[in-house]
Amino acid sequence: MRHLRTEAILGGKTCTLHIEDNAKVLLLQPVDGHDREELEQQIKYIEEHTKIPFIHVAIHISKWNDELTPWPASPVFGKIPFGEGAHDTLLYIREQLLAELYAQFCLAENDITVFLGGYSLAGLFSLWAAYQPLSPFDGIVAASPSAWYTGWLTYAESHTPQVKHAYLSLGDKEEKTKTKIMSTISKDILQQEELLKQRNINCKMEWNGGNHFQDNGIRTAKGFVWLIDNAL
Repeated sequence: MRHLRTEAILGGKTCTLHIEDNAKVLLLQPVDGHDREELEQQIKYIEEHTKIPFIHVAIHISKWNDELTPWPASPVFGKIPFGEGAHDTLLYIREQLLAELYAQFCLAENDITVFLGGYSLAGLFSLWAAYQPLSPFDGIVAASPSAWYTGWLTYAESHTPQVKHAYLSLGDKEEKTKTKIMSTISKDILQQEELLKQRNINCKMEWNGGNHFQDNGIRTAKGFVWLIDNAL
């Protein structure tokens, strides 16, 4: 099986691609600089735990606090507030990125399974995208997602998921933080899990050892592997 890693401009955004011949699964993941540093071990983990050929597309996000959040909120770290750029990011994925990928790799839309996943705010973005109409995703990975985000659980409670499969995870020490808004994260993610199960979504919740700032590549990879095993 041929494997190729390359960087390309797709729809105006820089993406890092891992390409395997005869791919059956398309894995999409918004990433920041730290995520990109962990891509090699993340891809290796996925390859070691599945025989299904896949294409992984890491979408480089330049404005992390704006491009992944669905509505404005006050800053948590530093002075940079959160924005409402998630709408544009999803539009880009749905109308530009996927179209280019289908054309470039001769993929038939009905023959490829599309999963969206991410870590931290990218995990929140994946959750939010799962609730949007015309969702092109068969399942999502929300690894250590920012489920503490102001207004998020209220939104999730009042909307219907559009995906069939969802993987959630959290580090068992993530709630041990001096940042008050984040200290409820264990309770928040369990509430998110319950909301998904109430809607009959095939949902997996997994606890990892450690805090928020470790093993993000492996944690995300575990989610993609679970989706490949359970949603194909």
